[in-house]
Amino acid sequence: MSDERAARFERLFRSHADAVRYYALRRTAPEDVDDVVADTFLVAWRRLDDVPAEPRPWLLMVARRVLANRRRADRRVVSLSSRLAQASAPGPTSNPDDATDGTGLGSAVLAALEQLPEKEREAIRLLAWDELSTTDAATVLGCSRATLAVRAHRARRRLATLLESQQDHGDAEPSPAVGTARIVEER
Repeated sequence: MSDERAARFERLFRSHADAVRYYALRRTAPEDVDDVVADTFLVAWRRLDDVPAEPRPWLLMVARRVLANRRRADRRVVSLSSRLAQASAPGPTSNPDDATDGTGLGSAVLAALEQLPEKEREAIRLLAWDELSTTDAATVLGCSRATLAVRAHRARRRLATLLESQQDHGDAEPSPAVGTARIVEER
């Protein structure tokens, strides 16, 4: 039984590790990706009997939760560091010169995407970047297909408005942004 379990896990890992890696890479720093993949498959190993026949959405849901746990832990560390820094040396800690100018279409789309509410942003990422079906994306997010459809619809509408606004201000070239909005709508 142990050999069968190990073989099943190995097949699961070989088949889906890249999908989990790409999912994590789009959502966290490159140096943290391997840890997210490892934590995701650790959960999969522990709950191997709970892994469904179509494991990709389930694994991405686990990766999403791993990332959320890491973000919470990171926020606690940052909060503590900030409190310690304020206690020892009060004063401004940010430098306005450190901000990026956000030039280029990719930056414009990413900037617009970052302005969306988290749930809508994640719906677009799952549908457009991870190329999941609405059913699979809903599974990853732990919501119904109808809820996902509403989130995606709102996200598309807001994203198109934000991109049009950037075009009106000359921040991005019109044709590629419209093409990007169409890609998102087609999913």
